[in-house]
Amino acid sequence: MNKNSIIIIGGGIAGLATGIYGQMNGYKTTIFEMHTLPGGLCTSWKRKGYTMDGCIHWLVGSNPESGSHIMWEELGALKDVEIVNHEAFVTVENTDGRVFHMNTDIDRLEKHMLELAPVDAAVIRDFCGTIRKLGSLDMPMDEPRGLGGKIKGAFAMLPMAGVFLKYGKMNAKQFAARFKDPFLNKVWNSMFDMPDFPMMGLLYTLGWQNKKDAGYPIGGSLPFSQSIEKRYTELGGEIHYNAKVERILVEDNHAVGIRLTDGREFRAGRVISAADGFATINYMLGGRYRDPELEEYYRKSEIFEPLVMVSLGVKRDMADQPQTMVRMLDKPITIAGKEREYIQVKHYGYDPTLAPEGKTVVMAMFDTKYDYWKKLAEDPERYDAEKKQAALTVISAIDKYLPGFEKDVEVVDVATPLTTERYTGNWQGSFEGWRLTTQNMSKSFTGGLAHTLPGLRNFYMVGQWVEPGGGLPTAGISGRNMIKRLCKEDGKDFATIRN
Repeated sequence: MNKNSIIIIGGGIAGLATGIYGQMNGYKTTIFEMHTLPGGLCTSWKRKGYTMDGCIHWLVGSNPESGSHIMWEELGALKDVEIVNHEAFVTVENTDGRVFHMNTDIDRLEKHMLELAPVDAAVIRDFCGTIRKLGSLDMPMDEPRGLGGKIKGAFAMLPMAGVFLKYGKMNAKQFAARFKDPFLNKVWNSMFDMPDFPMMGLLYTLGWQNKKDAGYPIGGSLPFSQSIEKRYTELGGEIHYNAKVERILVEDNHAVGIRLTDGREFRAGRVISAADGFATINYMLGGRYRDPELEEYYRKSEIFEPLVMVSLGVKRDMADQPQTMVRMLDKPITIAGKEREYIQVKHYGYDPTLAPEGKTVVMAMFDTKYDYWKKLAEDPERYDAEKKQAALTVISAIDKYLPGFEKDVEVVDVATPLTTERYTGNWQGSFEGWRLTTQNMSKSFTGGLAHTLPGLRNFYMVGQWVEPGGGLPTAGISGRNMIKRLCKEDGKDFATIRN
C-alpha cells in the first residue's frame, strides 16, 4: 500500500490539523468522524434561538503578531473573525463584598492587587514581573534551522531559567499559601481548583492575556471548527461523517486500514488515530499493542475531571455584568452530589451571534465524576431529575444576586459527562484529556507521550490523549508535528501554506 495514503480517525481539531498538513505535504488523507459535524469537543449547539457553546473561552494565538497565530493561519481559522479581548479574565466576589478583578492588563492587575493586599506587596510584584517576562517570550512554530539558529534560540530562553527554577514545581495551591491576605488566599485557591495545577500554566495564561494573544473569536466554537474543515476540503481532503471506526485492520503487525461499525472497510498506507486514546488502544486495536508509559497514565487516571454544564438562554442583557464571575456563597449549594462553596457563572453577552438581540447565553460549569452520572443513567428518570435539579440550583443561586433572573430564563440545557462521551467518544467524558500537573508539565515541552505503540508499524496517535494538558493549540500542533515526523520518515521537507 502506498504510504502517501493516510486514514485519520476523528474529525476534531487534531484530526483536521493532521489532514490539512498532510494535504499540504503531498499525502492523500481521508478523515472518518463518528459525529455529523467537525470539531469533536470544539463545538456548539442550538436551543430555541440560542447557541450553547461547549468549548472556546479564550484562544491562544488570537493576536496576528504572535508566533502561535501562524498555525491558525495555516489551518484557515480566524480569517476575517472579530476577536474580543476581555478587560478581566475573571472577577471574584467574596461573601463580605470584597471584589477581585483579574485584569488581563498586567499593570492594572498589579495596581489592583497592591491596593487589595499591600501586606503581600513582595509576592505580588514578583508574580506580575514574572508574567511580564513570560509574555515577552514568543515561541516559534518551528525549530531554528542550523547551528546559529539553535544558539540564538537557546540564548532567548536564558532569562526564563530563573522563572522555571522558582515556579516550575509550584502548584496553584502552594502559590495561594504565600498570600497573608485571607481574601487573596481564597481567590487563588478557587481560581484553578484542581489538584497540583502548575503555576507555570497560570503564568503562561496571564502572559498571553496581557499581550492580547488569548482572545475570544466571535461566533464561538462550531464556526471555528467549520472554518478549519473548509480549509481541509479546499486542500483536497476527504471527510466522512456518521463513520464510527470499530476496528483498525492489522496485517503482519502493520496497520493497513479500518473497519466501520456498518461493516465497510477502507485501506491506506498509514493509520493515524485522533480519536479517544483508550478506545483506540483497547477496542479498535483489541488491546494487542500497549505502551508501558501510556498504560501507567490510564491506571492513574489523572484526567481533567469531566464537567456538568448548565447553559441558559435568558431574556436579559448582561452587559453590565463581568463576563466570568466567581461568587463565594454564604451557604454551599449541592450540584451532582458535591457541595460547592462558590459558583462560577459565564455569560456570552459580548457575542451577538449566540442569542437574539437583548438576550444572553449564560453558563455555569462544575467538575463532576463520570461514575456518578453513569450510575444515575441506569434509571433514566433519576438521571433526568438530577439534570433538572442542577439547573434549578444554578438558577436559584444566580437569582439571589441578580433579582428577577429566574423569571427571565427561557431555555435550559444541561450537558453531563455522558453527553460528552456520546458525541465525542472521550474516555470518562473528559473534556481535555490528561490533567496538567507539576509532574507532567515538562511533557508539554518535550513532545508529549508516545505517539506510536510497540510492535505496530504504520500506526500513529495525535491529540489530547498523547499531549498532557490538551487544549486547541496543542491539538493543532499535535497534528502539525505528526506530519513533520512523517515527512522526516519519508525523507522530504515539511512545507506549509498560510491562508
